[in-house]
Amino acid sequence: MRIFLGITGASGAPYAARLLQALSAAGAEVGLTVSDSGFEVLATELYGDASLPEDEVLRGLTAGLDGVTYYPKDDYKNPYASGSAKVDGYVVCPCSMATLGTIAAGAMANLVHRAASVALKEGRRLVLVPRETPLSTIHLESMLRLRQAGAVILFAAPGFYHSPRTIDDLINFVVGRCLDQLGIDNSLVTRWGQ
Repeated sequence: MRIFLGITGASGAPYAARLLQALSAAGAEVGLTVSDSGFEVLATELYGDASLPEDEVLRGLTAGLDGVTYYPKDDYKNPYASGSAKVDGYVVCPCSMATLGTIAAGAMANLVHRAASVALKEGRRLVLVPRETPLSTIHLESMLRLRQAGAVILFAAPGFYHSPRTIDDLINFVVGRCLDQLGIDNSLVTRWGQ
């Protein structure tokens, strides 16, 4: 399975890191792109240092993971920038409202936007994981527009019916739902009724 993962500047770096680990563990081929603000959020939330250089953040994020290829945000020559490439799914996690609004407008300022645009135009699975609250009318209208265009809006809002005991349990809930949307079997969280 071939998956694109875009990481942008919304809070939620632990979701992105866990999703990348789960995709690698599932044997997926992952094309990874991180926006400038995405690097800053990863550095802050995962490593406690917003000034950490991008290459160090990337090394820490991908250490020990198989099947992950990093593509810079301005690399439009890679397979994820073209509809002619075979890609099974696209995820933007976390998805900032700036990214969501740009995608909803059909604009493209970086590879994350371009890959999402390709997913929509080709009718492929696109999962957007916003973590903003509260939401403005503009946010809601952009999400509705994207949903109507075929994207899945999957909020980084964990459930509690599975009796989480740790922060990892809450992270796994959201990541498990992302994997479900991509059609990837997982047992990160107990299913309802089990």
